[in-house]
Amino acid sequence: MDQRGPTPEVDWPARPDMSLALNRMGTFDWDVDGERMHLDATALDVLDLRPEEFDGTWEGLLARVLPGERPRLERRVERALKDGRSHYGAYFRSVRRDGAAAWTHVQGSIVRGPDGRPYRVIGIIRDAAEDPGEPGADGERDEGRRRMTGVVERTTAILAHARTVNDVTDVLKDPEALGHLGAVSVMLGIVDGARIHLVAEGRLGSYVPEIEYTRIDARFPMSEAVRNLRPVFIASRERFRRRYPELWPYIEPLAVRSGVYLPLIAQGRAVGALGLLYAREGDFTDEERNVLVALGSGIGQSLQRAILFEQEHDLAEGLQRAMLPRRIPDVPGARIAVRYRAARMGRDIGGDWYDVIPLGEGRVGVMIGDVEGHDTDAAAVMGQLRIVLRAYVLEGHTPGTAMARASAFLRELATERFATCTYAEVDLTTGALHLVRAGHLDPVVRRGDGSCHRLQVAGGLPLGLPPRDQPGTGSGYPVTSLELHPGDTLLLCTDGLIERHGADAESGMREFLAAAREGPADVEELADVLCDLVGDAGGGDDMALLLLRRRGTPAPRGGGPLSQRLTPGDPDGPAMARHLIRAAVAAWGARERADEIELAADELMTNALVHTDGGGTLSLRLTAQGRIRIQVEDLSSALPRRREADDWAVSGRGLLLVDRLADDWGVEPRGGGKSVWCEFAVPERVGPPARA
Repeated sequence: MDQRGPTPEVDWPARPDMSLALNRMGTFDWDVDGERMHLDATALDVLDLRPEEFDGTWEGLLARVLPGERPRLERRVERALKDGRSHYGAYFRSVRRDGAAAWTHVQGSIVRGPDGRPYRVIGIIRDAAEDPGEPGADGERDEGRRRMTGVVERTTAILAHARTVNDVTDVLKDPEALGHLGAVSVMLGIVDGARIHLVAEGRLGSYVPEIEYTRIDARFPMSEAVRNLRPVFIASRERFRRRYPELWPYIEPLAVRSGVYLPLIAQGRAVGALGLLYAREGDFTDEERNVLVALGSGIGQSLQRAILFEQEHDLAEGLQRAMLPRRIPDVPGARIAVRYRAARMGRDIGGDWYDVIPLGEGRVGVMIGDVEGHDTDAAAVMGQLRIVLRAYVLEGHTPGTAMARASAFLRELATERFATCTYAEVDLTTGALHLVRAGHLDPVVRRGDGSCHRLQVAGGLPLGLPPRDQPGTGSGYPVTSLELHPGDTLLLCTDGLIERHGADAESGMREFLAAAREGPADVEELADVLCDLVGDAGGGDDMALLLLRRRGTPAPRGGGPLSQRLTPGDPDGPAMARHLIRAAVAAWGARERADEIELAADELMTNALVHTDGGGTLSLRLTAQGRIRIQVEDLSSALPRRREADDWAVSGRGLLLVDRLADDWGVEPRGGGKSVWCEFAVPERVGPPARA
């Protein structure tokens, strides 16, 4: 009987607020940015809250939610806000003043700004447990039927939002839900090939490790339900004992007198089974059977979605890992740390990437980038772009040229995608830092003294966009040259690390700078701090982070580089180069090897002047390993090869001579040309090197 008294007279037609109040529906208005929430009088009544007890916040409402339900409700709302949905709905149990739990339903409409960011939620809160009884002799039975039907409807509604198998099991293990169904224990099994894996149980200790895995052809009621695609109803303990002797030893000590095992069917096949055990004895009525079959149907669909979601999740994660470098190489003279975190649902993955490219001679290239979109196509494009940019760099192209060619490559893919990227090339011996940026965030540097600031790097358009038609812009990607001192750390990241809900990118960048400034000295620990303290507050996008620290101090034996242009028809160029070599070799303490060094260099210069059209550039330097390195770069892509000349030949002995004189030599591609080099070991000496 309704104890609330007679319904008051109301205007015709009834005002909306009166209609809602009479049906126990309250309203709320949530200012997401301002973290304020208003509950009207009916909403407070539904939650059994006095006005002075409610502090006007989302946390204040959550305080009235049953502790076990709170994480699920928070996940549901947060997912709706992040995924761009226009509304959401959720069932949960609120705690009354007397400690009793009551089913409550919340439904919200999400208001978003022009940028898609949610800033307000307006909705209703209603009492979902109200279901008045009917008079008469059948009232108790009708009430029980309505209760079970209501539980099935609520469970199905909750499971509609379950995304993982854990979400499904959390709902089914809820002891309150079991009480409404009248069951004292529940078991959920998932079909795994020819076996059933028992993944969840609730109450009574019905989970038995010995039968965690059972074969589908075994004599168990769950196996039978899966095998025949029909529910198995067991009305007495005697039937348990006679029909399933292998299960009986586990059932006998329990206060169980009946049970039902429901096949969970999706797309015509069993994906699992649900077992419900009861303390009462007796067969199940037709109505009870129909309700339970309906419950199994809803759970089966939810379980199938959850299994597919996790399979897609694993596929996406595997694809993402395959697209990124499998390992980060050790680079002498540097400490490098990388981090990647994905914020995706199902197959939705991002196109963030990083790479580290050892270039030899104490040089290393590092890059970070982000392909537009959050799907497998974005990840595939990212993988191609990372590999092609790496190839251009290893071919010897300058940073600006490599970036321009990567942009042209992306346009030729015709994907209608664009990407942002920053590439940095560091000479760890000299500290020379060359940066090129394609629409990406400015890099950050943390100096050895702990100070931290952004590097103002000239930028070009994002990769994949048509180049600007402006004369004199070269590749369209200007290179900014700076110096990275010993102990300095270069930080590159994607925008997922600085995005914040309800705030602009500058606010996130300030947080990033503060965390980098105050973080630990170790680069691995600093990377963890940046991810944990900054990334967790991000806006839900993928995030990539790369840190490179230049170690120690400049090598004391280093010298140079020195260079001389070689032009065809200019007799002074080679002569000046020989004089430069003689002076440098003497200054670097290798006077006794001056003749052979000069002779080898002369052969390399002659090859460039005789066998190429544009001449070249000779350079020499003392490496950190204590070797004098001579190299000649030219614009010919034809690679020289060593060959044996006969006694009467007038040429062909150049590289053979270099091979005999030098301790090491080789040829490296350089974009549209090449570099031929040779090295000579310098005897150890005491004291600082002289400067040429």
